[in-house]
Amino acid sequence: MATIDDVAKAAGVSVSTVSYVLSGKRPISAPTRARVERAIEKLGYRPHAGARALASARTNVIALMAPLRVGVNVPVIMQFVAGVVTRARDFDHDVLLLTQDDVSGLDRVTGGSMVDALVMMDIEADDPRVPLVAAAKQPTVLIGLPQDPEGLSCVDLDFEAAGRLAVRHLAGAGHTDVALIGSPPEVLRRHTSYAERLMRGLRSQAKSSGVAVKVEACDSSPSGAAAAVDALLATAPDTTGIIVHNEGALPHVLSRLAERGIVVGTDISVVAVCPTDVALSQRIPMTSIDLPAEDIGKVAVDMVMARLEGEQPSETRLLAPVLTERESSASGPAAAAAG
Repeated sequence: MATIDDVAKAAGVSVSTVSYVLSGKRPISAPTRARVERAIEKLGYRPHAGARALASARTNVIALMAPLRVGVNVPVIMQFVAGVVTRARDFDHDVLLLTQDDVSGLDRVTGGSMVDALVMMDIEADDPRVPLVAAAKQPTVLIGLPQDPEGLSCVDLDFEAAGRLAVRHLAGAGHTDVALIGSPPEVLRRHTSYAERLMRGLRSQAKSSGVAVKVEACDSSPSGAAAAVDALLATAPDTTGIIVHNEGALPHVLSRLAERGIVVGTDISVVAVCPTDVALSQRIPMTSIDLPAEDIGKVAVDMVMARLEGEQPSETRLLAPVLTERESSASGPAAAAAG
């Protein structure tokens, strides 16, 4: 196995020069750096992880706090995790996954030198974890948007814009009575940011478009989805357009509509807010607004690495929503009458 001395000898430089190329602690001329890098590649040299961490004062580890709380959709959470892990690998970083809803765990990783940086998910509007990471020495990026993002780095889908887009799509098709079958009650009770932002956008656009809107919280189980559909049709029987923002409940919502003899795409329109693969896996072609979970995870790592290098101030990035129309969209009664 090649050593740092072998690299120095092959490149015709001192061991300290090789160390500076690896750590970046001192500027090295481009020709010398290139010579060292060629020697490293030719010899297949891999610096010892502990020595590299000591030399750079880094651990090459990012903490990802993805609490598996009641009401979260684990398969979608894992898409975010996959984005973080694969992008961290591009930067030669490992990921320490924290799945407990536990502030003490956050204290442990920020209070010492376990990790270089943090990515934190499932942000609440008034999240008790935010003051802790704001005061931490490690740079942190939030996947989500707290009520006051000032001075923080955040990335997410623009859920407020997604709510507006869904209503505009249905209103443009002639629907005048629309509804949201939304997140589980536990998620709403926690004031989870993405759920509240989507509802805010939906209600704002419904008012602007002159559309009546009804909101039903929905447990993700088959019985919970059936109860939400039944309650919606009992209290708002004129509903012709439904927005589903609940990946776990989506297939059960479609099943309950079918059980009641309601044909999606003909009798009623459905727009899902979910990852594309979730939309494509349903029993019928599903019009959807994509939740690009893996891409968001990758952007979070890009942002946190840029902050580690001192290249990026705090900022908020909200990805614009994109709607893909498939056969689950139908024309509303207003459009049909006009036709």
